This record gives sequence, structure tokens and C-alpha cells, in this order.
Amino acid sequence: MSDTADDERAQIRERKKRELQRRLENGGDPSEDGVETPAEPIAIEGQGHLQDVVDSHDVVLVDCYADWCGPCKMLEPTIEWLAAETDAAVAKVDVDAHQRLAQQLGARSIPTLVLYVDGEPVERLLGAQDRATLESLIERHG
Repeated sequence: MSDTADDERAQIRERKKRELQRRLENGGDPSEDGVETPAEPIAIEGQGHLQDVVDSHDVVLVDCYADWCGPCKMLEPTIEWLAAETDAAVAKVDVDAHQRLAQQLGARSIPTLVLYVDGEPVERLLGAQDRATLESLIERHG
């Protein structure tokens, strides 16, 4: 891991900590809208786990990927940024480990991104996407 990535993570954690502190100081419950949105991508362990994540969060971006996939690796920093900086939960499905689940998600090629809103899939994108496109997609549905 590069020092730049470590610095970015430290900044993200600090920003999240300040947000949480601000909410607590303003009398708000940090988990007032259900489950707190994780600041890191969630590694999906199976169909039931994905369903729990989708049911627990209003907006979920699911990234179907493989470790050997070049475009997936290029997309990874964007996925991590979206998890840290947006209100969406970000989930990652390893298509090699969870072939049936990937098939159910319609991941015929990778990366495939599926956006869930209120428990329903509303968008499916194929191939590596830029950060602005994904951020806009999340904001539009969030």
C-alpha cells in the first residue's frame, strides 16, 4: 500500500469521525436512519448476506468483480472512495467465489455494478466506470 493511499484513508477516517461527532453533538442518533453506512466496501459472503445488506441500507452499490480482472482493479480505488464518501453502502461480490450469486445479479461480464434502492435493483452498469458517473448515479437515487 502506498503512503498516499494510507494518507487518504486517514483523512477519510478523520472526516467520518468528525461527522459522527457533529451528529452526536447536535443531539442526533448516529444510526438514526437504521444501520450506519460502512465507510469501506462490504465483502459479500453469499446470497443471504447480500440480501441483509440490501435490506439494511436505502442505497447499495454492488460491485461484481474478480481478483484477476484488470478493469476491476482499475475500478477498486473508485469503489473504496464511494464507500467512504457517499451515503450508499458499497458491496463487493467475488464472481469466482460466488458464481451463482453473480449469475443472479446478471454479471455476464465484469466488472458489473448493480445499484439497489429500497431493496430493488434500479440500475446495472457494465465495465469500469468513472467516479463522477457513479457518484452522480448514487446521488440521483439517494
